[in-house]
Amino acid sequence: MTSVIEVRDLKRDYIATKGWVRRRKETIKAVDGISFDVHKGEIFGLLGQNGAGKTTTIKMLITLLAPTSGTCKVLGYDTFGEEKEIRNRINFIFGGEMGVYRRLSARDNLKYFANLYLIKTEAIHTRITELLDLVGLTDKADLLVETYSKGMIQRLQIARGLINDPEIIFMDEPTVGLDPLGARMLRDIIKKLKEQGKTVLLTTHYMYEADELCDRIAIINKGQLIALDTPEKLKHRAKGSDSIEVIVDNLTDELLEKIKSIHSVTAVATSSNEKGIAVCIQCGSALDISGKVLSIFKNNKIYAFTQKEITLEDVYIQLVEGVQ
Repeated sequence: MTSVIEVRDLKRDYIATKGWVRRRKETIKAVDGISFDVHKGEIFGLLGQNGAGKTTTIKMLITLLAPTSGTCKVLGYDTFGEEKEIRNRINFIFGGEMGVYRRLSARDNLKYFANLYLIKTEAIHTRITELLDLVGLTDKADLLVETYSKGMIQRLQIARGLINDPEIIFMDEPTVGLDPLGARMLRDIIKKLKEQGKTVLLTTHYMYEADELCDRIAIINKGQLIALDTPEKLKHRAKGSDSIEVIVDNLTDELLEKIKSIHSVTAVATSSNEKGIAVCIQCGSALDISGKVLSIFKNNKIYAFTQKEITLEDVYIQLVEGVQ
């Protein structure tokens, strides 16, 4: 695969002054030697706690911040020293409402940014029309942005970020603070961008969002990269397992042995409750064995059957807590 972003041993330090009486300077390692590639046409997730180094990394990638050391290349060019070769081919969206002018309409906002990017006059109208349609703002295009909801403003920010038809778009928590409907709409737009061949680098605190959207995920903690893989492979690497709980009217030793003999079952625990006997089964994949479990209890009365698969959030918590 073609790599459009190449990061090697990237570091960014800050000098902070601490103390009130005896003031002293201290070096803060915001990004501490991370390395990764982003492939053309993929959605790449960058996850981490507040202060982990995500936004600092993005600022270096979009040429707003110089690295302290290491290599940082976008589209084959160094982000510090060759930034003029990069800037017209990328764009970025930060979460919040500060990326557009509220006293202008959506259409006028896009005209303004189109002129900043020196887009040809004859192409501006077509481009703006396409973008307003993409983000679902065609019928609101001539209203002032100050009358928009937060979700509409964020959709306009995506349109603004696409005005120069960038090859790579950087999104820093684009759905933060949005209601579920607005967040879903933005996720659908991000999927459309991938279908158009765009490369998207995304940060988010919402694990389900990263799981749904991202082809690969990098997890950063305290400025260091602690994991990089597809969401599915990250979940397979995690400690622990899926689980199934089934509540039945009766449990014999023979049925219990059959459950324990199922391949990938690692533990079985039983308890009694007001409904019957609860059987909790730890396993490698709940989806793979649920049919076998139901078959074993086919002659029993089943009061409840639930299964829980390990989530990306489980993985994230394990990885971050494991290095603290």
